[in-house]
Amino acid sequence: MAVRAQFENNNEVGVFSKLTNRYCLVAIGGSENFYSVFESELADVIPVVHASIGGCRIIGRMCVGNRNGLMVPNSTTDQELQHIRNCLPDEVKIQRVEERLSALGNVIACNDYVALVHPDLDRETEEILADVLKVEVFRQTVTDQVLVGSYCCFSNKGGLVHPKTTIEDQDELSSLIQVPLVAGTVNRGSEVIGGGMVVNDWCAFCGLDTTSTEISVIESVFNLGEQHSSAIKNRMRDSLIDAMV
Repeated sequence: MAVRAQFENNNEVGVFSKLTNRYCLVAIGGSENFYSVFESELADVIPVVHASIGGCRIIGRMCVGNRNGLMVPNSTTDQELQHIRNCLPDEVKIQRVEERLSALGNVIACNDYVALVHPDLDRETEEILADVLKVEVFRQTVTDQVLVGSYCCFSNKGGLVHPKTTIEDQDELSSLIQVPLVAGTVNRGSEVIGGGMVVNDWCAFCGLDTTSTEISVIESVFNLGEQHSSAIKNRMRDSLIDAMV
């Protein structure tokens, strides 16, 4: 299901956290409340790690990762790298990369199988990305926006893209990443989807301003809480039938 959260009065949840199917990174400092929202949903299944990258708290924009690995920019200190490495499962490969476009989370969007990257990303970074995260890499834009990591967000089950994405572009992107896509917004109309939410295969977190309509779109396209909603529907139907009898 989708959960609302806030980092020190800031609704850009995707800026301060990175969520995958195997681990979750949450910015250091900030309100303990932010960390505990993630902890309460995820702690039984995957590690939730307090981290910083290059002394910054905007970790969701600085790194990119999936269940296979995590890529961090060159500004990451040895101490930060060691801390993250110690906290993550052994099978997750961590790699520091020398890349001019160092806010990796803004220029790369990925799930466990496919990555969309900024058209000007270094060839070397592209090769490291394919190797560390074990993904197919495509150079792509989202509605002419080169910051693909900022304007779309996708898991292995579905994806949300910039609201002005045309049907043709949605179809093209959908066939590349092999998951259904929907154009939408988060945080009451924000187009910066990658900055406003994080998602994995069973859970999503978005800003406190996200409307119930936006949440229902997120839950349906990412296929979250499906069993839950069908169980409720069945219960409602059963009680209606009982009432009529």
